[in-house]
Amino acid sequence: MKSQISLAFEKCKKEKRPALLTYTVAGDNTKEKSLKILKSISDYVDILEIGFPHNAPTADGPQIQNSSYRALKNGIKLKDIFQIVKDYKKSKNSKPCILMGYYQMVYRYGERKFVKKCKNAGVNGLIIVDLPYPDNKEFANLCKKNSVTFVQLLSPTTSKERIKKIMKTSHDMVYYISMLSTTGGKLKISPKKILQNYKKIKKINKNKNMVIGFGITNKTIASFKKADGLVIGSQICKEITRSIKKKQNPVKNVRNMVKNLQAKII
Repeated sequence: MKSQISLAFEKCKKEKRPALLTYTVAGDNTKEKSLKILKSISDYVDILEIGFPHNAPTADGPQIQNSSYRALKNGIKLKDIFQIVKDYKKSKNSKPCILMGYYQMVYRYGERKFVKKCKNAGVNGLIIVDLPYPDNKEFANLCKKNSVTFVQLLSPTTSKERIKKIMKTSHDMVYYISMLSTTGGKLKISPKKILQNYKKIKKINKNKNMVIGFGITNKTIASFKKADGLVIGSQICKEITRSIKKKQNPVKNVRNMVKNLQAKII
């Protein structure tokens, strides 16, 4: 049986467009608003990435750090994140959800208990930033047994030999980090060059769904239409911050932003 993530990519390929993936931090700026944002953008996205707020991030830029700070300040807990996903999945037009975070949280919770909780809450995939190949083999297998996609990461500095191994063992989706930077940074290389690197990796295994993240904004997104999927996160977090400062409704503003982003890649 195909996963919800695989089915989402299949739908986009039939429509001859990349999948649109959004990233928001769970609990930003409140648990209620976080859930409302997910529901409000559901009509325009294909897969939702939901981040664990963390006080010591690996590659998150200032926009996502601000979102994490607000969520942590408001007392968000792991149980709340699972509840947000569970409540979102009850909505009529829910999309596949991928939780993104760090291994420390998984380890403290207990791997088996954590993956089981993901499955019961309706989580479709996991990105654990600091659990690289081959250290993630056992955990990835545990995810697979519970019908949770474990998403592997690749970067411009990943060797060809390592890419082959990661592509071979990966599940339904691979995440390609477009450049060496923190999230939200300006593109250091051209979209053309990023796509060239991307296509080289795709040739290794054309059947794997590979998304591009880092440096994707409303200004650059149209340049990456040939990718399987595109992840936009920092710009959304930035819009939530701007809306709060301007005393505007972040739910409405993020919905409009995502609607505009989708229009650029259809």
